[in-house]
This record gives sequence, C-alpha cells and structure tokens, in this order.
Amino acid sequence: MSHLALRADEVTFRTSGQMLVDDVSLDIVRGARLAIIGPNGAGKSTLLRMLAGLLRPTSGRIYFGNTAIDRLSSKERAKKFAFVGQSDAPDPQLLVEDYVSFGRIPHIGTLTRAKDHDIVAEALFRARIAAFSRRPIGSLSGGERQRVQLARAIAQQPDILFLDEPTNHLDPKARSELLALVAGLDVTTIAVLHDLPLVAPFATHVAVMHSAQLVASGTPDETLTPRIVSDVFDLDVLRLRHPSQDRDLMVFEAPEPTTKQTAQLRRI
Repeated sequence: MSHLALRADEVTFRTSGQMLVDDVSLDIVRGARLAIIGPNGAGKSTLLRMLAGLLRPTSGRIYFGNTAIDRLSSKERAKKFAFVGQSDAPDPQLLVEDYVSFGRIPHIGTLTRAKDHDIVAEALFRARIAAFSRRPIGSLSGGERQRVQLARAIAQQPDILFLDEPTNHLDPKARSELLALVAGLDVTTIAVLHDLPLVAPFATHVAVMHSAQLVASGTPDETLTPRIVSDVFDLDVLRLRHPSQDRDLMVFEAPEPTTKQTAQLRRI
C-alpha cells in the first residue's frame, strides 16, 4: 500500500434520497495525474470532494496511506491536500501575492517568515505569474486568475492537488497551457475534467463515471476506447497521427444521425 497516495474503499454518497456516488473503489498511486471524467450529473465533483475530505461518504472510507482521512484534523488535511474549486472567488482588490500567501496558513509557525516568503515567491514563479504579483486579482484575465488559484495551492505544498474543472470558462489555448503547467508540478493530482480532448495529453490515469458509478479506470488508452466513449458520452472517438509530431491525436465527434433519426427531426 506504500505506493498509494489515496484509496477509496466502496464509497457511497446519498442525499435526499438521491444516489450521487454509488459504491466506488479507487486506488490512486503516488505521482499519478488522475482525470475523473463523465457526463453531467455522473457524480464526478461529488467523488472529488469526498476524496479531498470535503464531504464525508454516506458509507465506505477513504484512506491517505494507512490513515482514514476522516481521522485527520482539518489542519492536518490542509497540510496534505490542496483544493482548487469552481466557486473560488477571491476579493478582486486583493493583491496576487497576498492571496497566494494564504496557502501558507496551514503551516503557520513551522517555518520562518522569510522561508514562507520564499515558498510564496517560488509558487508565483512555478505558476508563471511572478510578473504581476503586485496586481489586484480583479485586473487579471480568467486564465491568469486560474493560475493565481493554482499558485495558492502550490504554496500550500500539498501531497495531493485536487482540481474541480480547472479549465472551465478558459479559451482553448489557456486550457492546454494550464494543464501543461499542472503536469509539470510533480505532485499527485486528481482533476475533474469535462473537455475530453485534453484528457489523454494530461492524465496518466482516468476514472470514468456514469450514473453515479465508476464504469472504467486505467490509462487513457484503456479507458478512452470507442466502446466506452460511445456508451458513456454517446460520441465517436477517432485516433489520428499528428501530422508533424510523433504522437497520436484523439478526435471526439457526435455520431451521424441514422436515416430514421433524420426523418424524425424533419417532422419536428
């Protein structure tokens, strides 16, 4: 078990009679970049929040090493886990550097102020936002704000980084750049992603959710197969050779409607 960063053991989450996550078991190895994918309402964000200790499973347990995460104090968990969510909304007047320094709060008293300052400076550099560390957050673009939130998480020095749809509302270039940045951090990462073409270039492992259940897990090649993509997303997947680089491309397309479906559409 020492190679595992996190382990979910038959976790379920139910609320108001609705099953949001149903009996999911999952092993996340150290150093992995796990993408959790699935259609809307599949249970992706609920599973992510349980893995991060932000939601307690209705049944089952989640382990960090050999310790159940519900036995960790909030301070201990904040030292081990960093979470970047969709709803994070820092005060727009707050300076970038000051916001990133919030990542040091779980470590207050463990290092000198000078060392904490150095860690914040390193986080700004690694997130490629050092040039505007003294700017207010409200003056930044959407992609820049996402990097600021990522820098705050880097400053936290977590063992595991959790990202809930980090590319939401970003343009295609900013999406690719952000995930490439995360991939270079050398930290175990668990991310909910909705943009399928970005999954294979980013992830070392993929967990596919559908109707609250884990229906597939493995490498991108093992999970982004024509059958799984068709069954879960109702899409076709094509593998094409990149024209100028030594790698394959995955193209996802809606299948052509059948003759019967076309006739029905014409009658509507």
